[in-house]
Formats: sequence, C-alpha cells, structure tokens
Amino acid sequence: MQSAGRVLKVFGGLVLAAGLTTSVAAVVSAAPVTAKIEKVVKVGPQRQDLTISSPAMGGDVPVTVLLPQDQSGSRGTLYLLDGAGDKTDVSDWVAKGHAPEFFADKDVNVVLPAGNGAFYTDWQQRDPVLGKPQWETFLTKELPPLIDEAFNGDGNNAVAGLSMGGQAAFALASRNPGLYTGAGSMSGCPPVTGIANESYVRATVAKDGGDATNMWGPWGAPGWADHDPSKRLDALRGKNLYLSAGTGIAGPLDEQTKSEDGLPPETVTALGGGLEVGAYRCSLEFALVLRARGVPATENFHTVGTHAWPYWAKDLGSMWPVLSRGL
Repeated sequence: MQSAGRVLKVFGGLVLAAGLTTSVAAVVSAAPVTAKIEKVVKVGPQRQDLTISSPAMGGDVPVTVLLPQDQSGSRGTLYLLDGAGDKTDVSDWVAKGHAPEFFADKDVNVVLPAGNGAFYTDWQQRDPVLGKPQWETFLTKELPPLIDEAFNGDGNNAVAGLSMGGQAAFALASRNPGLYTGAGSMSGCPPVTGIANESYVRATVAKDGGDATNMWGPWGAPGWADHDPSKRLDALRGKNLYLSAGTGIAGPLDEQTKSEDGLPPETVTALGGGLEVGAYRCSLEFALVLRARGVPATENFHTVGTHAWPYWAKDLGSMWPVLSRGL
C-alpha cells in the first residue's frame, strides 16, 4: 500500500506540475503587447525621428523628438500637437512652425506626433475614412514612458497645440490632470459642447473626410461633454494655462501666406480669417468661463491675426514662458 501511495503522490505531482506549466505558458502567451520604439533616425544632434509601434493605434506612429544641446541631465517634456489637414510623417511644427529653431537653446524634450490627429482622442466607433484611432491612450499611457526612458524625461509634462491640437491639449490635460503641469491652445476651440462649438468641431473633422459622430457620438451625446474642458475646470486649477487667438483680421504676417491647394494667397488668407473668427469666439468663451470659475490662465488675444502658421510660430515665444514654469 505504501508503494501504491508513493506512486499516487508521484503521479499527482506530475499532473500538478504539468498544470502549472500549462498555466504559466497561458499567462506568458496572454501577456499584453506593449508600445515600443521600432526605429530611430538621427536627423541631427538635437532631432530624432522615431517610429513607435502602438497597440492602441493599431500600427506605427511617426514621432519627432527635439532635444536640448546639453542632454546629460533629466528634463521635462512638452508634447506639441498639430492642427487638422493633410499630413506627412513629420509634424508641421518642424517645417512650418520652426520648432527646431525655437527650442534649440531650451532645456526641454519636445515631442511632435505626426499623422492625422483626429482631435487626439479615443474614437468610439470605426470611421470609414479615419478608422478608429486611440490617440488619448497612445499619448497618455503608451508614449510618455518610452520618451522618459529613452530621453531622460523627469516625469514633468505639458501639452499644447494649434487649432484642433489646442482643443486636444486642454481636453487631455483636464482628463489626465496627474500627467500634465500645463496646457496651451493657439487658435483652438477648447469647449466642444453647444451648437456653435460642436458645429465647429464637426466641420473640422468633416474637412478631413471623417464623421465626428464616430468620434464622440451623436449631437449632444455624453461623449462631447466628457471631452469638454469647460466641464472639468477643477482638473485644470493650479496648472500653467495659455490661450491665444486672433480676430481674423489680416495683419502684416499674412504677407507670408503662400498658395495652397491651387488657391492664390489672398484666398488662403480670407479662408484663414474666417476660421480664426470661429477660434477667437470659442477661445474667448473659454477664457470667460475660466475667469468666472477663478481658474487663472495667460490670455493672448490678438487684434489682428488669421488661422495661419506665421502667427502660431510667433506665439511659441509667448506660450513657452508660461508652460516652462512646470517643466
């Protein structure tokens, strides 16, 4: 009987071991796929173009990183977002916004995602044109750890952008207050609820061929309020905030406007003026809400200015001192 008992014990041990091995294998095979840097192209001593493999985005995302001259110590990180429109694999801030020149002597990492930003949010439904991007997950969960590890980030982050990217900056900061010390919007429309604001956002998405109903739901759906920073003001309290926009009236900087999409410069300027009128109204509305709730922000509303790169490039000089306080 003792022999039979030993045999049963041995047999039971083998079964248990086999079960544990199967369980471990199952856990290993079920391990989540994480984002990673797939490729690095060193464009210069202070610029690297990355290819990020992103599970959230379902593929590769091009990201440019601008570095300080002295890269020996740790530093904060500014995430700088584009506006809407046709995109390449390099952020428009590089060529059109002259970000490399501006930040060349600044002690900060500047992260510039490229591609169609689609309001830099997690889309609810798949769109026939834009797909189902999960930008917020990518920008707030996947990308920061990679940047901090690869480029000595110290965990202090700010987020800013122009137009669509300006709205996204405030939405991201209000929805992820623990991640960002500040937010900045140039010619954006931070609040997205209400007929006028929702219409502005829907028109922006439609310009890129998408349907904003797939982004945040039907007109007036809860998804719109969920991404409206004016509904989350307490999350912005105590942060470094910057708002700017022009009246839509053309100024001297519009003399730099070039032809686009086959349109002459004067037509481009006129269209930019119309867009900026909407951004000015929306940004001023947001500024008034911030004032009413006692949330300080640096306002920089211009008497002239259209929806154009020369104004945004110039505004970097006004925004940086505000956001740098938290970096």
